[in-house]
Amino acid sequence: MTASLRSSQTATTDPVQDHDPEAPEKAIGSPIESDISASEKSLSPWEITLEESEDPKNMATWYKWVIVLIVSSGAMCVTSASSMAAFVEAGIMEEFGISSTVAILPISLFLMGLGTGPLLVGPLSEVHGRNPVYLGSFAGFFIFSWPVAFAPNAAVLIFFRFITGLCGAAFLSVAGGTVSDLFSPANLGSPMSVYSMAPFLGPVIGPLAAGFINQNLDWRWTFYVIIIWVFVVLVALLFVRETYVPVLERKKAVRLRKETGDERYYSLLEKENPSLLRLTIISCYRPFQVLLYDRMVLLLDIWTALTLGILYLAFQAFPIIFGLHGFSEEFIGLSFLGIGVGMILASLSQPYWNRLTLKEIQKHGSVRPESRLIMGQVGGILIPIGLFWIAFTTYRSVHWIVPIIGSIPFGMGICYTFTSVFTYLISAYRPIAASVLASNSFIRSCFACAFPLFTSAMYETLGTVGATALVAGLAAVFAPLPFIFYKIGPRLRAKSKFAAH
Repeated sequence: MTASLRSSQTATTDPVQDHDPEAPEKAIGSPIESDISASEKSLSPWEITLEESEDPKNMATWYKWVIVLIVSSGAMCVTSASSMAAFVEAGIMEEFGISSTVAILPISLFLMGLGTGPLLVGPLSEVHGRNPVYLGSFAGFFIFSWPVAFAPNAAVLIFFRFITGLCGAAFLSVAGGTVSDLFSPANLGSPMSVYSMAPFLGPVIGPLAAGFINQNLDWRWTFYVIIIWVFVVLVALLFVRETYVPVLERKKAVRLRKETGDERYYSLLEKENPSLLRLTIISCYRPFQVLLYDRMVLLLDIWTALTLGILYLAFQAFPIIFGLHGFSEEFIGLSFLGIGVGMILASLSQPYWNRLTLKEIQKHGSVRPESRLIMGQVGGILIPIGLFWIAFTTYRSVHWIVPIIGSIPFGMGICYTFTSVFTYLISAYRPIAASVLASNSFIRSCFACAFPLFTSAMYETLGTVGATALVAGLAAVFAPLPFIFYKIGPRLRAKSKFAAH
């Protein structure tokens, strides 16, 4: 009753799997174990594996893409909900009598929830699978969005925004694992690009919708629209099958024991019997352990955190910049179109990067982790170019279309940077990929949480040119990172106790 899926199952990295780097052979779905085919190791006749036809990677291609699009739409919904709140500040300040700093907290605390949530949902997905986490988290997102929409005071609004951020975090951590469940490493580029773009296209779509809503309707309609969107995604998730192989094997073992009455059948997950408490403890401390002891992870995390912080800074900065041109609220929302166009153009260029990956496989027989940083090299250059372009075209005398055009390379650079860093961290640190991505998510969310709080003061003090040029200069400082790590990454990984060698 066993099958030979072990080799095909986990040859691809699962960002949600995690284990002790000192004892990877004991982990669930460990890459060391999974790279050994069933024909090369002696499996117990009672240990259940999946048949080839049961492997999620062998699902129909159209259905795999449906799953990718649904989980990506969930990520886009969550991150859109974060930025849409930027346009309700005036409404809640007027209704609740609060300051502008307090009015920004619904954005900042939502992002803090997104940053801390992966520490909790990662272990749950390892024990119970992807789908229960998706459905449970989005059901919570739907339920707790109601107190936000009907908040009687600012305290309730701010508190439940944090809770909804926690609930939405699954799509910024677990969803990457779903994509890698469905596609082999050689075919992972395009679907991962689509998923990687979704969380960053979301903050751009949010202002587009919120600008029109708040120009014509009460501020609460922003959250009514979020509730409707969340409900649509929640219904779509009902059509997504489980893709996490260890959980599928456990379900198969349970079914066989019930059908045959033979209690000797078992799955690897049941044999390991991971403790949810232990996984949660590891999930909470391992990301910070990696940050403390692996400088490459720390620097890449800071780079992506700075990039996301600048993106969220734009939600406060663009109303100031384009307010100089007399833009109404709805047209300020449209000013983010340039960033969105840049992200879409970056995604459309994915076939080119796929060809580079294919050449890498043909030349070396596999995909070296450092090859993923080539895309980041382009992104690292485009981000400061776009920001300097915006900075020096913010004058009232310059036509408003010029800074919007300048935001296109900024949007492209964001997409290239995050796709590059995510795929590199997954490839280079696959034994503890979940912890590495959790550390990245935490630092990114902290920066995104903090940047909007000081944006208004910075732009008031330095002006639109000086403030934008300052963040452009910070982005330029980090631009050499992908070039440096492309050269010395293999040497650094060889010295790291966390990286895959």
